[in-house]
Order: sequence, then C-alpha cells, then structure tokens
Amino acid sequence: MRHRRSQHRAQHGDPAAEKNPKRDSSAAGKEHVVEPENALPPMALEELPERMRAAAMRVGWTQLMPVQARTIPYILAGRDLMVQSRTGSGKTGAFVLPILKRIERQRAICQALVLVPTRELAKQVARDAEILAGDEGVRTVAVYGGVAYGPQFEAFRRGAHVVIGTPGRILDHLLKRSLTLDGLQILVFDEADRMLSMGFYPDMKEVQRYLPARRINGYMFSATFPPAVLRMAGEFLHQPEFLSLSRDHVHVAETEHVCYTVPAMDKDRALVRIIEIENPTSAIIFCNTKQKVHFVNVVLQRFGYDADELSADLSQEAREQVMARARREQLRFLVATDVAARGIDIPSLSHVFLYETPEDPEAYIHRAGRTGRAGAAGVAISLVAGIENLDLQRTAARFGIEFEERPLPTDADVEAIVAERVTVLLEARLRERRLDQLLAERMNRFVPLGQTLAGTEDESAVIAMLLDDYYQQTLHAPPPQPPGEEVRSKRQEARRDGGHERRREGGGRRRSGPRRR
Repeated sequence: MRHRRSQHRAQHGDPAAEKNPKRDSSAAGKEHVVEPENALPPMALEELPERMRAAAMRVGWTQLMPVQARTIPYILAGRDLMVQSRTGSGKTGAFVLPILKRIERQRAICQALVLVPTRELAKQVARDAEILAGDEGVRTVAVYGGVAYGPQFEAFRRGAHVVIGTPGRILDHLLKRSLTLDGLQILVFDEADRMLSMGFYPDMKEVQRYLPARRINGYMFSATFPPAVLRMAGEFLHQPEFLSLSRDHVHVAETEHVCYTVPAMDKDRALVRIIEIENPTSAIIFCNTKQKVHFVNVVLQRFGYDADELSADLSQEAREQVMARARREQLRFLVATDVAARGIDIPSLSHVFLYETPEDPEAYIHRAGRTGRAGAAGVAISLVAGIENLDLQRTAARFGIEFEERPLPTDADVEAIVAERVTVLLEARLRERRLDQLLAERMNRFVPLGQTLAGTEDESAVIAMLLDDYYQQTLHAPPPQPPGEEVRSKRQEARRDGGHERRREGGGRRRSGPRRR
C-alpha cells in the first residue's frame, strides 16, 4: 500500500480529451506526464526571463521542479490550462512566478486573482508571492474571512496587483466595491477540488459576474479532476488544455482506493472525522452485520447527518421508502449490509465507506464498484483496525489494487475544516441579510449582545452552541456542485421508470448550461 500524507490520485474525465493529450514519463521523480497536443517544451531555470530567474535565485532555487518547468511556458504564453499535480510538488511557484512576470507594476489595480479554499493557503500563497517579488514593486494581499476588513481595505487602496483569497471574502469586497476586477488579466483556482468540497461553488459563480467581459487567462490547479471539477473548468476557463504530473498514471473515471488505520474501539468517531474532512456528496457505508448497520446509522444521525439504514430487520414498506430516497438522491448517507444494498443503483454516488472489511475479498470489488460509475470519479474508503489490515492486503494482492493510506484526521484537523466551512456559510448568509435593509436593522439589535458574549469566556459557550446548531442544521445538505450530474441522474431514473414520472411532472427540455466566456 502507498503511504502519502496529502496526495490524491488523478481522476481525469474530459474536456482535455478533445486535445488528444500526449503521455510521457520523465526521469525526474519518475513523473508520468499528460500534455496538451500542441505541447510546449519544459523550461529550465537558466532559460527563464531575467526577472523571473532573479526571483528564483533570490529564494534559493537551483532548478525548477517538474510542475514548474512544464506549467510556466503555458502561463507565459497565455494558454488556459488545467494542471493536475500532487500537493507539495511546487505548484504554487508554478503560477506565482510567471504571474509576477506578467504584472504591469505601474498600474495600481488588481491584475491577478488567485482563489483558494482556506485562509491558511491564502496566507501561504501570499507569503510565497511576497518573497518571490522581493523589491520589484509588485504588491500582494491575502484576503479571507474571520478577520477585520481594515487592513484589506488599505491594501486595495494602495493598489494591490495580486489578490489571493477565499471566494466568500473576495465576493464581500466586490459587493462593497472595495475591490474591482476591471483590470484583471489572470484568474487562478488553487486546489479546485477542495473549493468544491468546502461549498464555495455558489460564491465562485457570484464572483464570475464581476469578471471582465473581455477574455482573461484562467488556470486551474487540482489534485484530482473528477467530473464536477471538469465542469467548473468549462464554466470559468476558455478552452482549457490539460497537463498532468503524477507519480501514478492518470486514469479516466476510475475509483480511488483509500484506507485509514483506525483504533478498533474508536471506529465510529474516526468515521465521523473522516466524513468531515472528505465531505462526500453522497455515500453508502457498508457493514458486515445488521447490528453494526443500526449502530453506525444511530451514530451518524446523532451527529446530525442525513442518514438512514437498510437491513433485513426493516419491513418491506420501510425498505422501499429508504431505497426510493437513495435512488432519487434525497438521502446523503445510506448504511447497509451487502445483501440489503443489492438492487440499489445510485449513478452519482461519490463515496463508498467500508466500515468493516468484508469477509469475502470478492465483496470488496462489489462494494467499491458502487462508486465511479457512468463516467464519474469515485472514492472507496476502508477503515481498518488490527487484523483487518491483513484482510485488506490480501484483497490488494489478489486484485492488483494499490491502496493509498492516509493519516487519520485529528480533532484539530476537524476543528479547522469546520471553522472554515461555517465561516463560509455565515458570511454568505450575512451578505444576503444586508441586501434587505429591514432585516439588517432587525439584526443590528443583537450586535451589543454579540459583543458582550464574545468578550467573556463563560458566555463563549453560548456562541459555540449557536454555531454548532447552525452548522448541524446545514450539514445534511451536500456541498453545492456545478450543474450536470443531477440532470443526468434524473434522466437515467426517468428511463428506468419508462419516463412516466417525468411526463407526469411535466418535465420539459433541459436548459442549456451556463454560458462560457
């Protein structure tokens, strides 16, 4: 099994397929490379323009990393690009360095916008940009929620050239008109798959309304390219090409096999932490017995998840109701045994969890095969404890499956991701509230109370309770995704039912998707 801390295997679905990408394998790092048809040759450090070479030397680079050598030529050439590369591969430098080269320093206006999923990444990218820029006069700013607006306002007044931020806070500034994108030349999405999983898609679409009507260059970096990320690329980028650098071959619409080693007596809490980090759109959680199915379902429901169970103990009527919800994608988590889940087909299932390893290795294939169907990417996650590790290794050897072993998320990891998500949700809701003057006036009555509660340690528990209640109330809803999968799955369901239900509901012609720039 592979041991990697924060790396995902590439999942490439299309639009780059129309470019007939070329494959090769470079010697450096044994990277497997997929390039556009009209591929540009990689650049060496000594071939960079003088300003870029000086910046690289300033931070001590002795050579370019593979993702930098192959990506920089496309950004300098102004060709829109999707880049698949693992975390820690040097991808930040791959877009920051050429962006700095393209900035017109005499124009005190935002020329490059980098959207990121978390405040930590915003600060990291901004710090790297400042170091690479040195004293060249390129001004950068990190923009994210949960902090005061004042320093961000000041950075915009000074004329920040490169703005790095989370979509929600960027949208706040666009609405306040403290930030304008009239002079924008470059748009970058860093860790696009994580932005979707964090629920940023609606904010990103709102930001898109403020982009210039003219053509700008767009670049999307992501560890994985499942269909949702590819659809998003089609909405924001102009005829993007695809470049992939991975230690593994790039596979089309394949299931990713992941395992976590967990304490046997803490599996239920481990499952909750993994769900919080993964944030699946929908999932089946497999157990070996009906008793364990019921236990896991109760745990998930107690934690506030939209979950239900299928087991032999259910009446036929109750079973049909659960199956109907699952087929219509109105149920986020289904807990089931292998026998109980037979006959259920959920085309857009994003994840499968194996809470227990199956007794028969063949059953692993059937369980994992529930996701990654019909041209979609999927993830099969196994929770293993003790002797179950040996069972999984036998399955891996028998079927030639390479499992990626990830470290179990800690409570601190979950706290950080939950804080980011709830900030996104609350700031989006606050923006809507401020659009209605009467509602904003009503809300302002509670500002003094909020300040009082926040200022005392004892009363901070009240705020924590309110945040927890709000988060749990919104938790049952999967993160918003680019349109496409929902329409396709409903169409498949209509075909299964002979189209009768669709006709009864007056289903008309599918509307065309968002207009591309």
